[in-house]
Amino acid sequence: MTASAMVAEFDDVAAWTADAVEQLGERHAIPAACRGSASPAALAWLAEACELSPGIRLLDVGAGAGGPAAWAVERFGVRPILLEPMPAAGRAAARLFGLPVIAGDGRRIPLRTGSADAAWCLGVLCTVQDKAAVLGEIHRVLTPGASLGLLVVIARGPQLLPVPDGNHFPTQGELAGLLAGAGFEIVEQTDQPGGMPPSWSRRAEQVAAVIATRHRAEPAYALAAHQGERFTRLFASGQIAVRLIHAVSRPAGHPLKSRMEER
Repeated sequence: MTASAMVAEFDDVAAWTADAVEQLGERHAIPAACRGSASPAALAWLAEACELSPGIRLLDVGAGAGGPAAWAVERFGVRPILLEPMPAAGRAAARLFGLPVIAGDGRRIPLRTGSADAAWCLGVLCTVQDKAAVLGEIHRVLTPGASLGLLVVIARGPQLLPVPDGNHFPTQGELAGLLAGAGFEIVEQTDQPGGMPPSWSRRAEQVAAVIATRHRAEPAYALAAHQGERFTRLFASGQIAVRLIHAVSRPAGHPLKSRMEER
């Protein structure tokens, strides 16, 4: 992703989101901070698949403004560790939810080997060129047998429409190979569940409206909006789709199998 588009989409908007939530109230925080990464139904599927429970050390790789991690804390009592390379996004997560945020890149996670009980990586892989490095690092920091929950935008065929800057959508088969190569076994997967509760959508939209009112004239707002429009066209044309994947970490040398291409 170009530097300007990356900052606009993932950093500027996160800071603006925190400002808008402070105006509207804390009940807007999780819906707004999940915008563009996950819906309540998707989070629930991943949480149940990964068997989240109180006290589990959940690493969120590319955590953004912290909405999904905060949701997991609220509903399952996990102990989250947020990894986020964008400084304003990390500050937004700490500001909105008081969550621990590590400034870092998924290619070099500054955690000990085997120090996380589960991991999430939501809407991140398509923005990374070296996907193998990120998945390999996640595998390293997970305990053997630990769960990885992924929300991934995949390519369904040749992308004829313009792709959002910096995005590199894997095919289903490519993703299966990357996961197996990193030491993961796919256990289950599904298409992203459709629809959001009206209360969730309403709060996210109210935050978006405040952001638009305050920042519509700024170049960063136009860049982020342009990214969103490209995604909308690609989804509408069927060229990309969202998959939810539950995989488990296997020890080195363990025979792996993947069910990605079976469904």
